[in-house]
Amino acid sequence: MSEFPEGFLWGGATAANQLEGGYKEGGRGLSIADALPGGKDRFKIVSQPDFDWTIDEAKYTYPNHEGIDFYHHYKEDIALFAEMGFKCYRFSIAWSRIFPNGDEPQPNQAGLKFYDNVIDECLANNIEPIITISHYEMPLNLAKRYGGWKNHYLIEFYENFARTVLTRYADKVKYWMTFNEINSAAHFPVMGQGLVPSNGADDKKNVFQAWHNQFVASAKAVKIAHELHKNIQVGCMILYATSYSYDANPANQLANLHHNQDFNFFCADVQVRGEYPAYTKRLLAEYGLAFDDLETTDGELALLKQYPVDYIGFSYYMSTAVETTGQNTDTVAGNLMGGVKNPFLKASDWGWQIDPTGLRIALNELYDRYQKPLFVVENGLGALDKPDKNFHVEDDYRIDYLKQHIQAMAGAVADGVDLMGYTPWGCIDLVSASTGEMSKRYGFIYVDLDDQGKGSLKRYPKKSFYWYQEVIKNNGLEKPKKPAKTEVDLTNLDLS
Repeated sequence: MSEFPEGFLWGGATAANQLEGGYKEGGRGLSIADALPGGKDRFKIVSQPDFDWTIDEAKYTYPNHEGIDFYHHYKEDIALFAEMGFKCYRFSIAWSRIFPNGDEPQPNQAGLKFYDNVIDECLANNIEPIITISHYEMPLNLAKRYGGWKNHYLIEFYENFARTVLTRYADKVKYWMTFNEINSAAHFPVMGQGLVPSNGADDKKNVFQAWHNQFVASAKAVKIAHELHKNIQVGCMILYATSYSYDANPANQLANLHHNQDFNFFCADVQVRGEYPAYTKRLLAEYGLAFDDLETTDGELALLKQYPVDYIGFSYYMSTAVETTGQNTDTVAGNLMGGVKNPFLKASDWGWQIDPTGLRIALNELYDRYQKPLFVVENGLGALDKPDKNFHVEDDYRIDYLKQHIQAMAGAVADGVDLMGYTPWGCIDLVSASTGEMSKRYGFIYVDLDDQGKGSLKRYPKKSFYWYQEVIKNNGLEKPKKPAKTEVDLTNLDLS
């Protein structure tokens, strides 16, 4: 018997802004991702007071512009996914490909035609499309002209976008997610909310207002979807990093409780339970705010209650540890949300601490709290792959990482968690969101492209490609076979 339920959705995940390319083709407009420079300092650059979303081609390289050219290679790439045996493929629809400026009344038909083709190609290969409506790629005009998600007008623009794609694909796409890693704005609101210091990122009121507007927009998308087709399921998507108190000191235990509420649970509490949690008062007060400081209406709050999400999608890459007493100041720079170094864990090439057991804990914490189906929609190891002369990559380190996390998921299923599926991140090499590099690779498929955008763009399966193919075929990790019993011949045995 398999460790995972029948119909478990094995697949992979990508985002339009990190792989599509074709950033000026087919009537597509510019997105905020197009204005993010490449390289490890990209977040330092956009965090400067003078950053104003201007695209300076002479000063910075913009790898998101070209990605891995999925725009022209989608048939080849989907065929490779099918060869691996994918049951599903999670991808996003570039908002600026459908509404180039974000505020047009009518969609760009050429953009819709592209996604018609991608979705049909998936279905022709028996791959279930799983679509993220907004994945770090809002139209640049909405950030520059309207100031990003802090502006109430964006609810209307998003509703128009969501209604357009949901209506068009209601009979073809069953699973949707409204916003990618919506809670990431707690640490970097640039990608999820379109906020940088020059348009209000440093004022937490703007971040909370942007969240509220996104919560309302998400509820509107759920309403639209449920009215279109009874079988459509719409999920939220959060960045989840299991958090530990560094020690048994009650001060650290309390700080860890608050950290979990503020980061891991806040956005999900609103989207899954349909209302703001009681600790919102404490959370806002820490920034000198009260709930009445936010622009909300009774109608919006009623909408949140009436249209919660159907399932919880989340990314899991690492865990974090909380220490507030000053006893340990050894921090982990690589973890997205910082935190002190956990001495029990090893780290990836980029300093992200690897913690498979933390995934089992995350699954149990989320399911115990919400009792709704869960979907691990991102997980993976960013590593420096070194291909041989034939572009083959022996990525046993990636296989080991994924194997441990699949074992953790199997443990959670055995614990009673309702788990829908697993889509490892960057199933084909793509541009890293955090560093804008190609050299930080996650995929089962190697793409011949370097950090300067040079290469043939040819695709080559890695060792992990064939390993994951077997995982999907077996609906989980193949259990080691028990040794065969050895029959002992007693006929000529001398017992004297």
